[in-house]
Amino acid sequence: MLRIAIVVLLLILVGIILIPRLLSRGKMPRAGSTAPDFTLPSQDGSSVSLKDFRGKWVVLYFYPKDQTPGCTREAHNFQLDQPKYAARDAVVLGISVDSVDSHKSFCQKEGLNFKLLSDDSGKVTAMYGSLVNFGVAKFAARHTFLIDPRGIIAKVYPNVDPSGHSAELLAELDTLRK
Repeated sequence: MLRIAIVVLLLILVGIILIPRLLSRGKMPRAGSTAPDFTLPSQDGSSVSLKDFRGKWVVLYFYPKDQTPGCTREAHNFQLDQPKYAARDAVVLGISVDSVDSHKSFCQKEGLNFKLLSDDSGKVTAMYGSLVNFGVAKFAARHTFLIDPRGIIAKVYPNVDPSGHSAELLAELDTLRK
């Protein structure tokens, strides 16, 4: 009985990892390619364009849903590390298909002050190969793109652990900036 439970648990874990990748729309841009430009509204209602951050490193992270456990943990870590990103001349931009109002509420509730961008059409999320569409529901897969100051994707993270991801990105920034 225990073996059956373990097998079922493993199948569920494999499904959680593989299904979003299989349902993901579009091809993910690769390291070395130019990051697709976009303009999206942020939680404060302002329009944010990727090109506005030329000359800085950009951590562009896609996440499934505001106010869910993994997404909240990931956002908290990015928030705690904001001074470290600033010291590395880097900015963090989060994107999900949630609305501007949802982002505003999430930021207020969780004390977030970096930009969360609303891609409610899913267009930008699809350009980055991160859109998961279940027909009636769509969301962003948890992917991150580290973009250099010239707008070139330096590294792609297709499998993200929200707990240690910020520390992983800071370490990579230290390596790439040398």
